[in-house]
Order: sequence, then structure tokens, then C-alpha cells
Amino acid sequence: MCSIFRLVGYVLKRYPISLCIILTVTYLSFFKPPQIDEEELMIPYFDKVVHICMYFGMSGMLWFEFIRAHRRQAAPLWHAWIGAVACPILFSGAVELLQSYCTTYRGGDWFDFAANSFGVGLATAMAWMVKHRLESVSSSSGHD
Repeated sequence: MCSIFRLVGYVLKRYPISLCIILTVTYLSFFKPPQIDEEELMIPYFDKVVHICMYFGMSGMLWFEFIRAHRRQAAPLWHAWIGAVACPILFSGAVELLQSYCTTYRGGDWFDFAANSFGVGLATAMAWMVKHRLESVSSSSGHD
């Protein structure tokens, strides 16, 4: 039981912004949205753009906070792959299934799941580039 409290404390301390984003995405995924005519927005597939942005933000912040939390000590990178890639994609699938089977005003959509996964992929690609850039800067500055 004590280790659970330690884990919760660790997550709250190291990933506070990510937790806020996850809670926001959860809320946005289950609240009853106002009726908007997408044709009036003049943005094709606006819904999918929103999905990409939400999951890009979620995964991107998880990556950012992981890199920031472990900048002084090496941490197994597979932790980040699980937390910033696998968990958001699984979370996205669970949300789509819950929308489909547990709500009357939302519907699960495999294209939403694909857009969410694409957002996670974009964030991961960006995080990978940033991480390698930081590693090359720190290794070149260490040799001076």
C-alpha cells in the first residue's frame, strides 16, 4: 500500500501538466458537445484535426516531462515508450469503445482512433528529434 502512495506522489511530482491534459482530454471525450455544423466551419475533417491535436498534446507533454524528469539521470527509454506512446494509444482505444458502448450521445469511431494514434506518432517523432538534439548538444559541450 505504501508503494502505491509513493508511485502516486512520483507521478504527481514529475508529470503534473500531463495529468491535467489527460483529465482535460477525458472530459472532452465524454461531455455532450454542442451541435456544430462542420460545413459552416469551412474546415474539412475538423473533428479529426482536433483529435490529432489532443493526442499530440497528451503524448508530447508526457515525452517532455519524461525528458525533463530524467535529464540528470539515465532512465530506461522503454518507460517513455510505454508511458508516452503505448498508454495514450490504448487510452484512445478505450475511450472510443466507451463512447460507443456506454454513451447515447457519442459514438466510437475507428477514424478518431486513427487520428489519435497519428497525433501520438507526431509527438513521438518530435520528441525523438528533440531528445537526440539535446543529447548531441550535451555530448559536444562535454568535450570542450
